[in-house]
Amino acid sequence: MRLLFLAVLRPHTGNAVTAERLRDHLEAAGHMCVLRDAFDFESPAEIAKLIAAENLEAALALHLYRGGRLLQGHGIPFGVIFGGTDLNEDANHKEKNEVMGKVLEEARFAVAFTEAMKDTAQAQWPHATGKIFVQSQGIATIPNANFNWNTFLQQSEIDQSADNLYVFLVICGLRPVKDPLYLVDAFSEWHQEEPNVYMVIVGPEVDPVFTREVKDRVRRAAGVRLIREMCQEDLHAVVKSCFALVNSSVSEGMSAAILEAMDLEVPVLARNIPGNSAVVEHGVTGLLFSNPQEFIQLAKRLVSDPALEKEIVTNGREYVRTHHSWQVERDTYQRLIQKLEASLED
Repeated sequence: MRLLFLAVLRPHTGNAVTAERLRDHLEAAGHMCVLRDAFDFESPAEIAKLIAAENLEAALALHLYRGGRLLQGHGIPFGVIFGGTDLNEDANHKEKNEVMGKVLEEARFAVAFTEAMKDTAQAQWPHATGKIFVQSQGIATIPNANFNWNTFLQQSEIDQSADNLYVFLVICGLRPVKDPLYLVDAFSEWHQEEPNVYMVIVGPEVDPVFTREVKDRVRRAAGVRLIREMCQEDLHAVVKSCFALVNSSVSEGMSAAILEAMDLEVPVLARNIPGNSAVVEHGVTGLLFSNPQEFIQLAKRLVSDPALEKEIVTNGREYVRTHHSWQVERDTYQRLIQKLEASLED
């Protein structure tokens, strides 16, 4: 079957990585998958031309509003995947909420990453009850075996000679919803007390205005560094070498970076928001914080308690292996696409 797959494909972002992984799943089942950036299209009319030109038979969209709204009214069956911001932010805007409700009426199925996301969607759009499936993100990490950690530290202007160096890594696109500045001031104060702790923010420059603010703040913050995005293999190598992965987002659907850190046996400290607490059990698979002061307390505890670090790492790895199987995710999407195939035969 010839499938159109719409997603937001900003390079090196979670959505792009997820979309590419799901495309691989679909192509492994023998489908031809045309992956396109939803931001390249302004209206359903442009999608209609693409469908005709490529002779596409069905479609899939990652993000109910950004992608799903473009798939309405074309006469081909489609499914949608909730991205996170569609449920956590766009649903609060009346016009967007109405559009997404209509998308769900036409969609043959919808996928939520967590039970909590499914519950939120069903509360917003009760008519979609029965067509929403839960499938968590499947995780497979591929760290670059040739990556040089010391070179990375040198390029990041981090003192490699510091005794017991602790690097806390924040992976996010530079936009307000990811809130990369949330911990900067508190962390900078800690670094001035203990020069062997560093925070490194890695990610693409998504929002130009906000990026300038981030650069300005980081430039003045001792112990905090800002690094441009890198390929997935190198990023996984950085995660594997750092002390801990930090997530300070205001809103998350399901953070692949958190799950990848767990898979790579790196402890996670995450802001206590619904998307994070769905995958991080405090004190078991990671640590959850509600403000910068609590983050510093937990980070210091993690640094000083190797037994806690070991327990969290062990539990986190087991959790990912049990609940975020790449193969289970592949099987689920291949079954869902069969629903689209079956509707073509009706």
